[in-house]
Amino acid sequence: MGEIKIGDKVARRSYGSDVIFVVLKIVTARVKVARVLLRGLNMRLMADAPVDDLVTIRNEEVESSFQNLHQETRQLVEKVFLRRMAEDFSIDYRGRDDAILPSGIDYRHFPGKVLHLDGDGDYLKHCLKYYQELGVPAVGYHVSEEAQPSKVAALFREHLPDILVITGHDGFIARVGDKLNLDSYRTSRYFVEAVKKARQVQPDKDSLVIIAGACQSYYEALIDAGANFASSPQRIFIHCADPLLVAEKISHTPFDTIVHVNQVAENIISGLNGIGGIETRGKLRLSLPNTVSNHK
Repeated sequence: MGEIKIGDKVARRSYGSDVIFVVLKIVTARVKVARVLLRGLNMRLMADAPVDDLVTIRNEEVESSFQNLHQETRQLVEKVFLRRMAEDFSIDYRGRDDAILPSGIDYRHFPGKVLHLDGDGDYLKHCLKYYQELGVPAVGYHVSEEAQPSKVAALFREHLPDILVITGHDGFIARVGDKLNLDSYRTSRYFVEAVKKARQVQPDKDSLVIIAGACQSYYEALIDAGANFASSPQRIFIHCADPLLVAEKISHTPFDTIVHVNQVAENIISGLNGIGGIETRGKLRLSLPNTVSNHK
């Protein structure tokens, strides 16, 4: 194996090369063996490892991993559309009777608007693409985890979203070992502070729905800070698309309907072990008549 460089795609021998990482930083000062800071290529995970534990991943394997990621996400998007079709053709349209939605009158959907802050610029691009495809109005910013607490309030005031996603990369530091200590997590403290800053601006959990965290994040601290949904109850890895799928479920559920946590878990890859939360009202509203389509 050649010399490891920043930007290389690598895996950890000690973990059976189970996750492909990108090299972020190489630390050589005051250590006997150089250590490397890593971020997951297809997972919202941050980790570190001694340089001699790393193996370089071939470009073919990296491309295959990307293809698998896109295929998984595509399957999730199709699942969302099937769920919506089933809801739309239910006996009473999402709890609305004929007196409220008379037959023969067209109506317009107003799903909840998302503000998405992401510590990973590549993931953000993918998320914004899928928000658009899923009909979720969204605006996103690439903001490092460390900068999110100082940026979130101003961005919230600028965009006035219904749903706020605060995510990026994180990881539990096993050698510290205390799951109830913020120092045991790589970036959870920044997510927690960002949630608190947002709640100072809008404390009501129905007016602003907050989805926060990444892989192995400090779930309890995020919920206590004011998040409606957070990762990771069992400190597992979450899929890079999981936060946006939670946001979609809230965005396209009517405002007079409660979204139960198990319904959110059914909508994502990591399930209830990956993202938990509190009962939360949806954000979808309907308008009638629909005059927009008449002018197209």
